[in-house]
Order: sequence, then C-alpha cells, then structure tokens
Amino acid sequence: MKNTESIKPIVITPGDPAGIGPEIVAKAFRDAPDVMAHCFVLGDLPMMQRAADLIGGISAHPISQAGSQPSQGIPVLALNDADPLLKSEHLAQIPYRAVSDLAGIFSYACVREAARMALRGEAAAVVTAPIHKEAWGAAGVKVPGHTELLQHEAAAFAGMAVDEMPVRMMLASDELRTVLVSIHVSLREALDRVTHENVLQTLRITHAALSQSLRSAPRIAVAGLNPHAGEGGLFGREEIEVIHPAIAAAKLEGINAQGSFPPDTIFMQARGFRKFDAVIAMYHDQGLIPVKYLGVEKGVNVTLGLHNGKGQALVRTSPDHGTAFDIAGQGVADASSLVEAVKQARALI
Repeated sequence: MKNTESIKPIVITPGDPAGIGPEIVAKAFRDAPDVMAHCFVLGDLPMMQRAADLIGGISAHPISQAGSQPSQGIPVLALNDADPLLKSEHLAQIPYRAVSDLAGIFSYACVREAARMALRGEAAAVVTAPIHKEAWGAAGVKVPGHTELLQHEAAAFAGMAVDEMPVRMMLASDELRTVLVSIHVSLREALDRVTHENVLQTLRITHAALSQSLRSAPRIAVAGLNPHAGEGGLFGREEIEVIHPAIAAAKLEGINAQGSFPPDTIFMQARGFRKFDAVIAMYHDQGLIPVKYLGVEKGVNVTLGLHNGKGQALVRTSPDHGTAFDIAGQGVADASSLVEAVKQARALI
C-alpha cells in the first residue's frame, strides 16, 4: 500500500472567476472527495468561498503549503503574486459572465505559478479549469492559451528554446484517445502542417507519453488526411508522399504505428481501446468530433510533450469545455469532466 505522505499533490487552477471554473472545482471536491484527495487549489480563498457558497455543502479553507490538507472542504493555497490587485477582495467581486482584465490577470497568474510549482517538483501534475482567452488578451497576456503558456514555462525552466519543446494536444475519454497534428489554426493552414516532420513528431510524442502511462508501447493508428485515406492517390497524394513515409520512419524507431486508415472508420476501430490505444488525427475537428460525440463530459484535454529538461514530464490535463458564461453563477455546471481530468492526471503521473 502506497504511503500517502509520499504522494505529491496535484495543483488545480480555478480558471476565469467570471466563468464556471471555480464552481466545477468546488463541485468536484464536494461530490468526488476520494478522487480529489491530495489535490489543492492555487488561487484566492474568498473567490473559492464564493463558488462554495453558490453550490452549497462545502467550504474553502486556507493551506500554508502545497499538499497540506484541511480535515474537510476545499484546500486553497493563496497565489503568491506581486500584483496588488490579486491580493485584494476584488477577485470575489468579479461579476459572472463578463470578460475583464482582472479575471485575465488572475487566471493567467494561477496557471503560470502552477506550472512553475510542477516544474520545481512541488506538485505532481497541473489540472486547469477553463480560462477565457479574450480576458487574457484584455490583460495584455502575450500567449493565447494554456498550452502555449505551459510550453513557454517548461522551455524556460529547461533552458531551451520554445520550438525545441514541441507539444501536442490529446483528447481522451474512457473509450477513445486522439492526438492532433495541428490544433487551433485555419483548415487551410492545417493542411499545410501535414508534413513528414510534423506527423513523425506527433508519433514520437504520443509514443513517449503513452508508454509511460500504459507501461507498455502503445498501439497507434494514423488517420489519413483525405477521404478513404486518398484511395491510392485518387483523392490526394498526402498519404503516399507524407504520411506513409512518416509512419515508416516511426516504425524504424520502434514505434508501433499503423496506417494510414480512412478517417471515417478508424475511430470506430479504436473505440474502447480494443484495437488501438490512440489515433493520430491530421487536424483539429477530424480528431475532436469523434471524442466529443461520445460525450463532452467524458473528454479530457491532455498536453503531451512538456518536461522540465531533467527527464521529468510536466503533466497537464483539463476539462474539455470552455468558461460557459451562459450558465456561470447559476450553480448548474457539470463537474464530471474536471473529475475525469484529475483521474487522467493521476494515470499519467
């Protein structure tokens, strides 16, 4: 039996205070206490108490260091940030459903510090509740979202250039894992990013990450770009000229990669992890539609490829949904995906 005193905690960032992030974090601690054991929230106590009051049945309590646990409730470690706005009562007064620079400053600072804690070895993983990218822009944040910020922080900690630490997005549920060659770009740009190096790099990152969590070499399927995976060149030559050579190169490196497969059928073959452990998708919607169709509440966003430069992965997961301003402040948000994100983080540690 594992000594609980030796278990490193998971740090959870509450996301944008105007959205559902703090609420689903509070619900996760209230409704899934066993899953949330050895987790703590990095942020602001009054703000988390507002979320606790919204849902009822739980309260927030301060802790003095990562991993210390109150006897009950939500453990909150105060964000140690130099910005005086983040040391005031203003955070608990941020109105729901409104974009603000203060909310952006706060949610950005939480993610940045959580990443640094994990890189220093003070936390085993980072689980991020939803941020609002427009709020980050209003706050003057220069990176567009979680993935890019974590990539910059990890690269800086490791003493590397950002492009020396390539990352990939994996969306995972209990039935399907899919890893994307490209993410938030136009479809036109996504097509241009289907290159030999990008496909091979995606296979390498997926193999390394899943080998750790599965404790064995993963079986990886690769979806084609074109209908019917190009039908032997009839519907496009990307499979022949780019994807197949990348798969061949991966196999020479000992990666169990197969394909390319018609993208309209490969996800069904992989579902339930019966035939494959993951599917490589060529672009955002090709990979995310199948997973989300199985249930948004089950989907977990996992960032692959982050590390501290010393052989230790930076594990980051998040619920696969946004700030949901339309229902924020009503106490009706579903915390299932955040609970799943914590489970997935534990599996990857």
